[in-house]
Amino acid sequence: MAIRINLDVMMAKRKIGVGELAERIGITPANVSILKNGRAKAVRFTTLDAICEALDCQPGDILEYTPNE
Repeated sequence: MAIRINLDVMMAKRKIGVGELAERIGITPANVSILKNGRAKAVRFTTLDAICEALDCQPGDILEYTPNE
């Protein structure tokens, strides 16, 4: 996939775990894990907004475009 999710990197920088982030943004820890591990096929803008607010970051800090090789 050409879009990479770097949620794990931002979570490590902010020293926040899956459970705490899930509680802050209002989704299940399982869904945070799916995003964190790059297995998500889509992300709602409301979820992205909540993640950015909780981690004090920009969408570009979490999402990265990498051309397919």
